[in-house]
Amino acid sequence: NSGVRVSKLCLGTMNFGARTEEPEAHRIIDTAIDGGINFIDTADVYARGISEEFIGRALAANGKRDDVVLATKAVARMGDGPNDYGAGRYHLTRAVENSLRRLQTHRIDLFYLHITDITTPIAETLDTLNTLVRQGKILYVGTSKWPVPLIMEALWTADKQGGPQIVAE
Repeated sequence: NSGVRVSKLCLGTMNFGARTEEPEAHRIIDTAIDGGINFIDTADVYARGISEEFIGRALAANGKRDDVVLATKAVARMGDGPNDYGAGRYHLTRAVENSLRRLQTHRIDLFYLHITDITTPIAETLDTLNTLVRQGKILYVGTSKWPVPLIMEALWTADKQGGPQIVAE
């Protein structure tokens, strides 16, 4: 329920940096874009950030960053520290900054909350996302693997707080 338009197919990049080496990842990205795909999906946890790095370098090399809707995700564990995961302000803010750096971009077009975090109040999570939207670091918000009741609570809370609505699951 937004004005952004994406291709019917999305390029998923979970294997970049794990099973797919960087030159092949660049070729896949270029082929997908040339074939009409304008939606690329990744996550900070994919190969511990390497997938994002491959995408960032590929889009810098081909100059097509603004031709794609770039999605990434956070919340999953990225380190051994007590704040290296979760949907709290501390982790989400750091996760977005790290993803922006790895992706070599100034904005994330669609930012997903990758998994649920029932230990963080939804109001804190949504307030943090609202701040990141106002700063221009993310444009749209989505969820991944969330149960419907939690999505409904998030939609209601965002409406009540005046924050960004969830536009994708």
